[in-house]
Amino acid sequence: MSISIQAPDLTVRPPRSPRCRLGGLVILPRMFDKGRATAMGKQGEYHYNCPLDQHLLNYLGLDPGGLMVEIKVGKGDGELLEWVLANAKHRHAAWEIDQWSCFQDKRGPDGDIETLQFFAERVGSFSKMRQDIKGWFDLLDLDDHVTFGGKA
Repeated sequence: MSISIQAPDLTVRPPRSPRCRLGGLVILPRMFDKGRATAMGKQGEYHYNCPLDQHLLNYLGLDPGGLMVEIKVGKGDGELLEWVLANAKHRHAAWEIDQWSCFQDKRGPDGDIETLQFFAERVGSFSKMRQDIKGWFDLLDLDDHVTFGGKA
């Protein structure tokens, strides 16, 4: 029996913004999109279990391989969220999830000069005038927008 997966074609449109929330968690809907697209060979330049995904996976204590098995079964967002919450090794209260998600939404490059330089160069590759791109989610949203035909 073949399972039908409703997968976005990430060669023609981006995954959902990292700001989209499911169960209060940022990144999760985007990770589901990338996982589904990867399962169907439609991931384009996107990577499931990338460093951004790993922030969420580590926060929850989830195995990306186990989640991919569930994605390949063809579960919807609600069913996958139930699986995530049931299998997370690190349980968090709703207020903790909200604070973590708010922090991730605003998180920008910090620390070493290489990371700061990478961030600045990446933003500069899109526009020399954008002063509103401060965090990683800003950069990802801009990258997705420009990659699929939008103007910086």
